[in-house]
Amino acid sequence: MQWYLVAALLTVLTSSQGILTTLSQSNGKYKYDYATIPFLAELFKLSVSGFFLWKECHSSSPPRMTKEWRSVRLYLVPSVIYLIHNNVQFATLTYVDPSTYQIMGNLKIVTTGILFRLVLKRKLSNLQWMAIVLLAVGTTTSQVKGCGDAPCDSLFSAPLQGYMLGILSACLSALAGVYTEYLMKKNNDSLYWQNVQLYTFGVMFNMGWLIYGDFKARFELGPWWQRLFNGYSITTWMVVFNLGSTGLLVSWLMKYSDNIVKVYSTSMAMLLTMVLSIYLFSVKATIQLFLGIIICIISLQMYFMPVHMLVELPQTLPVASK
Repeated sequence: MQWYLVAALLTVLTSSQGILTTLSQSNGKYKYDYATIPFLAELFKLSVSGFFLWKECHSSSPPRMTKEWRSVRLYLVPSVIYLIHNNVQFATLTYVDPSTYQIMGNLKIVTTGILFRLVLKRKLSNLQWMAIVLLAVGTTTSQVKGCGDAPCDSLFSAPLQGYMLGILSACLSALAGVYTEYLMKKNNDSLYWQNVQLYTFGVMFNMGWLIYGDFKARFELGPWWQRLFNGYSITTWMVVFNLGSTGLLVSWLMKYSDNIVKVYSTSMAMLLTMVLSIYLFSVKATIQLFLGIIICIISLQMYFMPVHMLVELPQTLPVASK
């Protein structure tokens, strides 16, 4: 399967996440415990990866699997990073409003490029760096509201702690993605074996989060496993399937492509979500969204198209004979 087909499918699935999550609400509220969604999504990814790993193990050419603990324990790190990232997200939102947080989240586009260079030693051309910066500018432009919609000074009115935590959140998000790519490419192990290790820790950490929620609420609603499917509808299950399928596609990209492709897919998905929301939820279209889409398309061409198709290179003149 070509990487651009996976990236396109990832864009479609990611763009529908927010829409499905909104449709799963009832009168603007969740009837289910939204903390169970990541747990079931991780369980879905683990089940699918385990099934394909089982098929590989029973094939004529068994997959390569590194089972030493010193290798397996490395797959614990992304779960720890995401756990810290989730707590930093909540802390950031105590200082800044959601719109400011969403705009600051675009910093992860640039931080991913920086860590991509520093950690994975992948060199980017000057044109590609310009494209990454343009992508961040384009996504930010699409999210900025006009002065008639919100106070123009609201973006810079938060305390310094909010901006520092926002930068930390962007760095943690980029670090988790880059480190996952490092794990996927550090050896020739089966993708499904790597997924099984990654998602096993994911299930454990999400289960731990549910248990922590029970203790925090003093078990007023009972243990989490007794209300696991309470309030679930077909749309809720579609959210779980969407989130799980997205994770499987991301792991494929981490193994056979790279983080930059994932960044472009999720950024384009965000723009697609905003466009679809205009028709589905009567969201008002803005000139900022239109300009942001144009900037992101230019960035996409700058990064992926061959240089000779973007720049007219000078023809070498033949050396005159003496």
